[in-house]
Amino acid sequence: MLTQLRGSFRLPLCTGTTELTLFLLLILSYLAAAAGDLPRPPMTRTDNVKETLHGVQVIDPYRWLEDQESKETREWIDSQNRHTQSILGALPGREKLKLRLTELLKIEAVGMPVERNGRYFFSKRQASQDLAVLYLRNGRNGAEEVLVDPHPMSPDKTVSVSLSDVSQDGTLLAFSVRRGGEDQTEVRWLNVETRQELPDKLPRARYFGVAVKPDKSGFYYCRHGQEGSRVYYHKMGTDFASDAELFGKGYSADKGIGIGLSEDGRYLLMTVFYGSAADKTELHLLDTRNGAVVMPLVTDVQARFLGEIAGDHLFVQTNWNAPNSKILKIELKNPKREQWREIIPETEATIESASLAGGNIFVNYLHNVRSRVKVFNADGKPVRDIAFPSLGTVSGVSGRWESGEAFFLFTSFHVPTTIYRYGVADGKQEVWARLNVPIQSDSFEVKQVWYESKDRTRVPMFVVHRKGIKLDGSHLTLLTGYGGFTQSLTPAFDQRAALWVERGGVFAVPNLRGGGEFGEKWHKAGMLEKKQNVFDDFIAAAEWLLKNRYTRPSRLAISGGSNGGLLVGAALTQRPDLFQAVVCSYPLLDMVRYHKFLIAKFWIPEYGSAEDAQQFKSIHAYSPYHRVQPGTKYPAVLFITGDADTRVAPLHARKMAALLQSATGSDRPVLLHYDTKAGHIRSAAPVSKRIEDLTDELSFLFSQLGSGESNASRTSKN
Repeated sequence: MLTQLRGSFRLPLCTGTTELTLFLLLILSYLAAAAGDLPRPPMTRTDNVKETLHGVQVIDPYRWLEDQESKETREWIDSQNRHTQSILGALPGREKLKLRLTELLKIEAVGMPVERNGRYFFSKRQASQDLAVLYLRNGRNGAEEVLVDPHPMSPDKTVSVSLSDVSQDGTLLAFSVRRGGEDQTEVRWLNVETRQELPDKLPRARYFGVAVKPDKSGFYYCRHGQEGSRVYYHKMGTDFASDAELFGKGYSADKGIGIGLSEDGRYLLMTVFYGSAADKTELHLLDTRNGAVVMPLVTDVQARFLGEIAGDHLFVQTNWNAPNSKILKIELKNPKREQWREIIPETEATIESASLAGGNIFVNYLHNVRSRVKVFNADGKPVRDIAFPSLGTVSGVSGRWESGEAFFLFTSFHVPTTIYRYGVADGKQEVWARLNVPIQSDSFEVKQVWYESKDRTRVPMFVVHRKGIKLDGSHLTLLTGYGGFTQSLTPAFDQRAALWVERGGVFAVPNLRGGGEFGEKWHKAGMLEKKQNVFDDFIAAAEWLLKNRYTRPSRLAISGGSNGGLLVGAALTQRPDLFQAVVCSYPLLDMVRYHKFLIAKFWIPEYGSAEDAQQFKSIHAYSPYHRVQPGTKYPAVLFITGDADTRVAPLHARKMAALLQSATGSDRPVLLHYDTKAGHIRSAAPVSKRIEDLTDELSFLFSQLGSGESNASRTSKN
């Protein structure tokens, strides 16, 4: 038996203490799985690559799984998928779950409209369709006309489309074509009048903006490649090889550049982001009437500057000497810094975003993680507030400076997404589109609680459940979070959460440090060497739910994706005793090597790099892949990733799944759900695929925590 196992794992019997421990652990895991009720996971060989970094020896037992295209890795992925489906496919209650998810997801969905010259462009997916289609309305109440239908583009419905830009006269449309969930897209142009595509197509790449000139003679675009971001101008009808590079030379791949063109086409604003932490940005301006001379506006300030042009003025949201942000007004004919005017000062509430429409400035504030929008005129004088039906989130305020209307989106945990049209002159609101989801919103209770983290910092959390539940520690609870890149987690409708609450469960979302809920101070308190604060906040949220008798460890699950995947990876390795089950999607987990793959250099300002001795110390201390301890009784874990994730390398999930399968001392499954076509942007998947994936995910959670349906009866009769 030992000889057979040794051959299967391809390990020397005894080459050192670490290798022997790993080998014996694999044997014990193999025997335990074979004796249990669940099928044992596929055997995975180790290669135990050793490196010494800043005086510390780091062992990587599954380095070979980083090679995504090798025959051995592909065979391993196939075997993992067979193992995962042998378990998930046999779980009870799947068909009932799938039926309810179909009811929640197979509904008509409409995207935010873009108005140009009285024409409205938007995406819409019919209830019977898998993918969103691009539409046009001539006039606000005009008939809907199909412009671009992605369904014929791929037999398996893995190709999707989205709106990129529209000319000012509404006759030329740019749309992006995405395969799977890749970040890379193709950009195509459509003549709206003839419905014919133009030969001017941008090839598959990562683009940070496309903007067509008002006269439609050409367009500006930013492409991000291995060398970094570069801004180009393309003249219609010419060869892309001759496109002029306008800006970006000298900026490395850890910088990103976004572009924005003024409505009259005169000014091109270029924003340089120093990594995705965006704790520093630069602003550069190109006056297209004066050749190709780029004028720097801000290059030497360690702060964030986000601008939008209206006429001859630039309106800038910045946290320069204002952690909660303020609004500046810059006259472009005289943009010297001493001439800048502060028109909307910093307040106790954080400015989440600012938008221009109808000659006004729409400022979206977060006050204790609650949205409120105030409208100001071009000089910063208050006009009115926009009211909302309940606690929730407003986002996406958009419109044209010269237009009399704006659009915004409102949502909450129990309020399906609604798009409103707003009359700038009179403040009148009317519904443009609403998700008609079959749920009983009035049966949900949404509340905000506050708890103390490890260092006594007060952290808010939204808790959602059915009205009248008894706090007896019995409720299935799903805790999710993010905590990074200034992203604020505000109340938003989620079909998964709705189903969870319908079944008597509790859904909880804490607002962890690292996000933008309380401005730049909150963000900086959860980045670089302070990243552990984020994990402490999340763990403290779980402990609060237990202490207040919402649930108990055997009924508590956590989930997170991307940076949130790192979050739950850290939580499960630091406090495995707190959780019964974990869903870890498209995660970062090997933080010692993360910066070496795909676009991860862009994240170094947020996380740091193991190449820096001081940063390595804090990164290595929390890196989930390096915190796994053999024999620990880990929760059940479902890792989710896919080949088309071109943002977070799928190798993180592959390596961590193999390591946890070998290391766990519990009888709970560690599974890898690996899609050979899907990627990071899960919303790009066809709705039928999303239903299948959510069925797998929720079946896994309910099987580990116990069926949620019985909890629905544990509500007060009062």
